[in-house]
Amino acid sequence: MASLSLTQIKGSNSVTEFTRLRLRTQRGRSKSGFLKVVGSQGQNQGEPDLSVTVNGLHMPNPFVIGSGPPGTNYTVMKRAFDEGWGAVIAKTVSLDAAKVINVTPRYARLRAGANGSAKGQIIGWENIELISDRPLETMLKEFKQLKEEYPDRILIASIMEEYNKAAWEELIDRVEQTGIDALEINFSCPHGMPERKMGAAVGQDCALLEEVCGWINAKATVPVWAKMTPNITDITQPARVSLKSGCEGVAAINTIMSVMGINLKTLRPEPCVEGYSTPGGYSSKAVHPIALGKVMNIAKMMKSEFDLEQYSLSGIGGVETGSDAAEFILVGANTVQVCTGVMMHGYGLVKKLCDELKDFMKMHNFSSIEDFRGASLEYFTTHMDLVRRQQEAIQQRKAIKKGLQSDKDWTGDGFVKETESMVSN
Repeated sequence: MASLSLTQIKGSNSVTEFTRLRLRTQRGRSKSGFLKVVGSQGQNQGEPDLSVTVNGLHMPNPFVIGSGPPGTNYTVMKRAFDEGWGAVIAKTVSLDAAKVINVTPRYARLRAGANGSAKGQIIGWENIELISDRPLETMLKEFKQLKEEYPDRILIASIMEEYNKAAWEELIDRVEQTGIDALEINFSCPHGMPERKMGAAVGQDCALLEEVCGWINAKATVPVWAKMTPNITDITQPARVSLKSGCEGVAAINTIMSVMGINLKTLRPEPCVEGYSTPGGYSSKAVHPIALGKVMNIAKMMKSEFDLEQYSLSGIGGVETGSDAAEFILVGANTVQVCTGVMMHGYGLVKKLCDELKDFMKMHNFSSIEDFRGASLEYFTTHMDLVRRQQEAIQQRKAIKKGLQSDKDWTGDGFVKETESMVSN
């Protein structure tokens, strides 16, 4: 097959277009052929470089708008690019938007404080919102317009279909014609239409997932990310299946199935629609530790079983600060997605995220994201190994164990103090 060169491609986005064309010529044959674009160094000497390149896609920073309301139409996605987000993942689309009917209210919030309190910091957010209810033709037109106006920025389409090979192939073909840079496959929406084998109904069934991934990757000519559901015992299993079935990346996590709470005055669940509710997806700050654990497990699996140069991992869950993002990168994420955080703080949040991530990098003298990506993975081990390490340390330095020695030492009177004695910070 004839090789391509940058000089053969005209236009204002030669690197991005070259990447896409190169990928299309090689995607079906071998993953070893992906074009690797090296990120440029920061203009100010000594200033950390936030740029990342994943699956041949170059982004000015690792912050990505997660699929959902912040990517629901042209206006808001344009705003995201103008504010400086590294990439935008549009709200999930399917062939027939007429099947998608939302209700209102469809959000409920958990605050730090008493049940039902109107005060206190928002720490949890539940939604019972479905995928995009806008006609596919409208969304495709807006994808194309965005790529024409922002040719150097990364636009990723999130797609979901029923258990139908022809439908998946048609959707992929029509979406790719708009010029989008990658696809994120929604194998993880926890509510809505499981009876049609959509969303988490696929992501929770590895045999079904393998089959559908095969259809998708045989058709797609751009990088494909599989978005994982946390509503499963071992998230590494579907992640492994997705990668082995041809996906270039994994995104985790989508929302956690939840019931936000019960109104103690009316005795009705929230969010309340005509007196009734249904379980929905839980997000925001409270899910961050759970998401970190899931991403860490996926990253360890990928590190031991796959060539990390050829695959990517996108971390999602409760990101509101640069520190939250740094944690995801430290456990192996290439990019960090934000959805609920934008809904609460606005699109300008990206500037704060970038500044805080740079501050973290300066503190450790990291010059690039790759300098610290996955740096914390080696410190996760088993409980038995922790016991061995502590016993060896005690023997070597005659150290004294901190806190109580065993369960028999707990006392009711000093319970709080004894608890504090075993906290690491």
